[in-house]
Amino acid sequence: MENQYQFDLERYITPERFARIKEFAADKETPFLVIDLEKIGQKYDELIGTLPFAKIYYAVKANPNEEVIRLLIEKGSSFDIASVYELDFILSLGASPDRISYGNTIKKAKDIAYAYSKGVRLFATDSEGDLEKIGKNAPGSKVFFRILTDGSGADWPLSRKFGAHPDTIYYLILRAPELGLKPYGISFHVGSQQRDIGQWDHAISTCKYLFDSAAKEGIQLQMVNLGGGFPADYISPTQKTSLYGSEITRFLREDFGDNLPEVIVEPGRSLAGDAGILVTEIVLISRKSEANQYSWMYLDVGKFGGLIETLDESIKYPIYSEKTGPVQETILAGPTCDSMDILYENEKYKLPESLVDGDRLYIFTTGAYTQSYSSICFNGFPPLRAYVLDEEK
Repeated sequence: MENQYQFDLERYITPERFARIKEFAADKETPFLVIDLEKIGQKYDELIGTLPFAKIYYAVKANPNEEVIRLLIEKGSSFDIASVYELDFILSLGASPDRISYGNTIKKAKDIAYAYSKGVRLFATDSEGDLEKIGKNAPGSKVFFRILTDGSGADWPLSRKFGAHPDTIYYLILRAPELGLKPYGISFHVGSQQRDIGQWDHAISTCKYLFDSAAKEGIQLQMVNLGGGFPADYISPTQKTSLYGSEITRFLREDFGDNLPEVIVEPGRSLAGDAGILVTEIVLISRKSEANQYSWMYLDVGKFGGLIETLDESIKYPIYSEKTGPVQETILAGPTCDSMDILYENEKYKLPESLVDGDRLYIFTTGAYTQSYSSICFNGFPPLRAYVLDEEK
């Protein structure tokens, strides 16, 4: 049986739900993303149940679909934005500015001023230059300071570019009141799709160190931003969200005791990832030589069409075919005229030998960082389309 195609469909979706999505997708031109709002609602409720004391600031960049944002507004979510464009978008849908955090540490002065004019009063920072711009353009605002982490254990690390050493952060905390700002808290991000729950432990301990150090100078920090990092369900299994929550709660209580600070989380992938199925068509199957043991399978979606997180084969998406039978090890690539547009070459996917040009494949766990990453017009291909599953039909 090891040479027969096997895929645990029910790990990702019930057969009934998949049949509903397949029917919904049947008459649509590939490639496209199907977003299951019901799943996003379930993941939001699950995270609330796991960390009931935390405020959820959804990372808009993960999936800015209008109906996704409307659902989360209805559920009472707050939002983490990375640009004034995201700000305008979610405000237009009814988000309240007092529930928005400008979480990008790289900001133009005019964008800080614009966000301030729209009512945003919570800003992230990790450098003196950015802090000074916030002081000039968003006077009296709350600021939180991002510490540097190394991203160990994460499938998609976010180290090096963001955050600063605790010594630098301590200096910025003391500098903030001089600039007319309120030093409010400490943030970190342990890396996206973080498999090592212990990474939160060290980061929270660093937060407590900075809380105590600031208190000695008369500054009372009030908030810890745990960032994102909670997982979605790709090929490699992770622990359940409930275990992440219970362990993170333990880490917080070990350092802060019973009087926890305000706690913020910034989920993106963990809320939206499992809610997406990307439907793609096989364009071509070929071999580079008669002696080559691997076939190349070219899909009508690739790195530039929304699957950029296959870069270095970091995120390994579950890929499902309805065909069965003997398998062949396959190299998967996208449709563009760029040699970088190879999805999986080192990791060979075992797919049915019976697949032919024109067959559809279903790529699971693609609700986050796919459509929002797709290029505008590379090789003339349009951005990845998305449809929200309409339960009324």
